Amino acid sequence: MADTTSADGAVPTPEHPDRAAPATEKALGQEERAELEALRREVTELRGRPVPRRRRTGWRTPVASAAIVLGCLLAPISVLGVWTANQVSDTGRYVANVTPLIHDPAIQHALTDKITNKIVAEINVPALANQTAAQLSQKGLPRAATLLRTFSGQIAGAVQGFVHNTVAKIITGPAMANAWVQVNRVGHQELVAALSGQHSSAISTSNGQVVLNLAPFIKIAQQDLANRGLTIVNKLPPVNVTFALFPSRELVKAQTAYRLINDLKVILPILALLLLAGGVYVARSHRRALVAAGLGFAASMLVLGAALLIVRGAYLNAVPSGVLPSDAAAAAFDILVRFIRLALRTLLVVGLVVAGGAFLTGPSVSAVTIRSWFSAGFGWIRRGGEHFGVSTGPVGRWTYAHRRGLRIGTVGLAAVIFVFWGRPTVAVVIWIAVLLLVALGLIELIGRPPAPPSEPAPPGPPAPPGAHAEPRAPAVL
Repeated sequence: MADTTSADGAVPTPEHPDRAAPATEKALGQEERAELEALRREVTELRGRPVPRRRRTGWRTPVASAAIVLGCLLAPISVLGVWTANQVSDTGRYVANVTPLIHDPAIQHALTDKITNKIVAEINVPALANQTAAQLSQKGLPRAATLLRTFSGQIAGAVQGFVHNTVAKIITGPAMANAWVQVNRVGHQELVAALSGQHSSAISTSNGQVVLNLAPFIKIAQQDLANRGLTIVNKLPPVNVTFALFPSRELVKAQTAYRLINDLKVILPILALLLLAGGVYVARSHRRALVAAGLGFAASMLVLGAALLIVRGAYLNAVPSGVLPSDAAAAAFDILVRFIRLALRTLLVVGLVVAGGAFLTGPSVSAVTIRSWFSAGFGWIRRGGEHFGVSTGPVGRWTYAHRRGLRIGTVGLAAVIFVFWGRPTVAVVIWIAVLLLVALGLIELIGRPPAPPSEPAPPGPPAPPGAHAEPRAPAVL
């Protein structure tokens, strides 16, 4: 019988007679060999199937999402709390907030009309004309008395025009601006008392409105009118007139919000930042969580801006035009909330900058392309400098070796500058972002990557027999 064993000791298998089986299968019986082939076919089928990925249902994703959402919801409330706290606790900021009111033309016109009407009503020119005409008649001057009664209306109009022009000059002059600042500075405690529900002599409620007592301003106007020759104003009784600010029901809401926010004015911002930072830290992908936190933070500022527009419309609809002209009411509202708008715009830019920075560090095609552009540009500048003999030397090698720590430190320094800046604005945020990009660019430009190792020279042809090879000098790396 012919020997069917191959040269390497293998025997042909029944399924594959043209292929020799390994020598280890010689001792296998027919059943064992069939079972081995079945196992091989099963392994081949399993290798061809896609392996299903097992989804992880951990706690990190829901916890991080909840923390970021809560932080974004608390962000606009924190802005309102800080603004309220600044207005009631910092006299300088309060005065800076209300000072532009006296310089607004609409408010100046409303104050001029209010003060003029009150002074003219107290003077009562028609009554004085009738009284003077009666005295002239008693003294035998009936014609003069008749003329006085006839032109009493024109006289009253002339007096009102004179008073209006004088009051307008006073209202728009520096004396009233200084008086406005002084009265508001002194009355700052009155505002705190009004918001906290205590008694206030300058700010009070009347006929469903929160009103400001104009007696100090009228006194200044009377003194100026007397100095200009209208001495009759010195004989007027004390004048008490008020200027409506906003409906009293809004004051009740403001008092309630003041008591709540004043207790949480420090806790809310810290809690919002901790929730955002905690959500980013807990998330599986810190970069994606940072992008989501930045965009959510910016969106919360947009929501706050929309809420201010809604409140503004409700406020203007609630103020009767006979109490305060609509243009003056709109100017007053816009001036008083301008710091809130400035803060939300600043924080909106901060959120977008953070989200943009986190996105550019990611693995997306656009982010990688942008980074490659910058890297290629910096490499071109570096190579150009080295071509002309400008090299960073050891400093560049050290910078490249520690580039990660330098980047983190630079970003942290920019964050510290923003946090401790007194009153950051949109321009400040943009400048900080630009300087941060410049600093990161300098780190990339100064950092000098090590030179790639030189490849060894290919071996030369073998020396002929009997030839003595010259000793080679060692390669200098």
